[in-house]
Amino acid sequence: MNASALAQTRVVEGFVTTLNDLTVSNLRVTAEKAGSAVMTDSLGRFTIVTNAKDVLRLTSRDNIFKDSKVRINRRTPDTLNIHLTFNNTPENQELVVGYGYVKRSELTQSVSQMENKRNDFCHYSNIFELIKGRLAGVQVVGGGREPEVIIRGISSINSSNAALYVVDGMVVNSISHISPCHVKSISVLKDSSASIYGSRGANGVVLIETKKGGQP
Repeated sequence: MNASALAQTRVVEGFVTTLNDLTVSNLRVTAEKAGSAVMTDSLGRFTIVTNAKDVLRLTSRDNIFKDSKVRINRRTPDTLNIHLTFNNTPENQELVVGYGYVKRSELTQSVSQMENKRNDFCHYSNIFELIKGRLAGVQVVGGGREPEVIIRGISSINSSNAALYVVDGMVVNSISHISPCHVKSISVLKDSSASIYGSRGANGVVLIETKKGGQP
């Protein structure tokens, strides 16, 4: 590439989110004039080479999100924060599950949910006893303060089988500090419904929503 061509290009980084700032992975980002294309990573990030004046097009598999365009010019910052909305079509209706989404057709097999409607979660001594006692298809293995939550039907030979924890929309390494009394709902995602978390959700996802101030 000669000096003149280099002067007409730039590198743009971006971060793509949707519901409640949930990151969007495996999203295709294309620079229409430069002709380059990349995919967002498991954290919703991308880096792409564009022309000095260009248009970024963001498209999702299965038409889940509405296509989005971002114009690139000299006033465009080098780092973009892009928020996507769902494409609400009859063929592709999503349900919000905690801070994720699944297709209706995938809901029955891929998701287990429980809500603290009767305020009876306090009957359990810790969060792991609650999960083990109330969620079908989920195992709690190991002793000590931080056992692992394993979703049945998922196994990995080369790495841990532990599910990913997401609490109030944030990925966390531990849930042992959460009192069952403070839990509003728990959802378990697996298979295609967990794919929104990329490779991190390969062993399934445990979504926990806690009670906010003033909630019984």
